[in-house]
Amino acid sequence: MERRRVEGARPPLRRTGGDRPRPLRLDFDDVVYGIHVVEEALASGEELRMIHAHEDRRRDPAMRSILDQAKVRSVPVKFENNGFFKQLPFKTHQGVIAIAPPFAYADLHDIIATPRTGHLLVVLLDHLTDPHNVGAIIRSAECAGAHGVVLPERRSAGVNATVRKAAAGAAEHLPVARVGNVSEAIRALKKAGVWVAGAHGGEGSVTMGKADLNRDLALVIGAEGQGLAPLVARECDYLVSIPLRGQTESLNASVAAGVLLYEALRQREAN
Repeated sequence: MERRRVEGARPPLRRTGGDRPRPLRLDFDDVVYGIHVVEEALASGEELRMIHAHEDRRRDPAMRSILDQAKVRSVPVKFENNGFFKQLPFKTHQGVIAIAPPFAYADLHDIIATPRTGHLLVVLLDHLTDPHNVGAIIRSAECAGAHGVVLPERRSAGVNATVRKAAAGAAEHLPVARVGNVSEAIRALKKAGVWVAGAHGGEGSVTMGKADLNRDLALVIGAEGQGLAPLVARECDYLVSIPLRGQTESLNASVAAGVLLYEALRQREAN
């Protein structure tokens, strides 16, 4: 028998698989992802807008901790399937992401004026573009007790989702400033009585063990592969090198920053 369409009736719904993704409408710069990073964002009091958690992980102890914190903080949670997470550009999300407000950058002058008992310690990045390096440096700086990290606004990775992941939550605890010009930032630091040491392995540098890092100090880390720009190097009060004993010519930027930060910490604790 021929089926007749009933006038006014809706056509039958076409069913799709349970994992068919709906289009994402997310600004990925405002996403924090991964168990530890989302935990740190909650613990730091960041005003998260939403948490998306994988429905299959809701009983995991680590996820339960996030869900319990979200409930206390009144952060809405939405459970998602594989289809949602497959659309994300991040592969190490561990089944949880959170939507945060746009990152709140600090002001350089507020970092300089940070109340402290010891010497100021700041890290200034000269146009690093790899977000993993930037995040790793923020993490090392926070762990070493630095008072802030300074990034240029142009030709540099800003604090996006990848930086926050690489920083493992440190970006929620350490002030990060953006400046229009690195050389001008150096001059502002020097005007405030802060010594500026550039990481540089070339001629004219002082080996870190002989350099005085026990003072109000800004460490300048150069770009990947290029090092400090010549103009930036000239603005520094002095240049500091890290001894290299192998055949490789240089260290990764984030590793170099970590080594110098902990040399500064060693000198401060020795006095």
